[in-house]
Amino acid sequence: MSIYNYNVTTAKGSVKSIAEYKGKVMLIVNTASKCAFTPQFKELQEIYKQYKGSGLEILGFPCNQFGSGEKGNNEEIHSFCEINYGVTFELFGKIDVNGPNADELYKFLKKEARGVLGSESIKWNFTKFLVDRDGRVLKRYGSTDKPSAIAEDLKELL
Repeated sequence: MSIYNYNVTTAKGSVKSIAEYKGKVMLIVNTASKCAFTPQFKELQEIYKQYKGSGLEILGFPCNQFGSGEKGNNEEIHSFCEINYGVTFELFGKIDVNGPNADELYKFLKKEARGVLGSESIKWNFTKFLVDRDGRVLKRYGSTDKPSAIAEDLKELL
């Protein structure tokens, strides 16, 4: 299986193929609007603005599995991120990233780039996956890894 075989649901409820991002570097992030790491939206947006023209796409997937940090509906989430952080990268519909209802894309990402001690589970909000232009999942970053610290890895791929 390739990352390009997966479909995701947009915040407006339509289905989108990850294949639409073929040839782009992707940073895929599970997000939350009410979390200690929520300010990372600002850095993610800055990185997106800086590197979008070079082929970077950031894909945000709201998730309410950690500390109830994402209680709103898709419209409320999108509005919050746009108003408070100027987010223009794509935010998708709210998903689960762990457990029996985990989104299929996240099941794939977790197998391709395992966490600490080989764990597949996502530990918290703002876990980030770096995917190269060929669709290979290269690396997983934890919640405490600030987006600005990932910029060097992005530059190498772009």
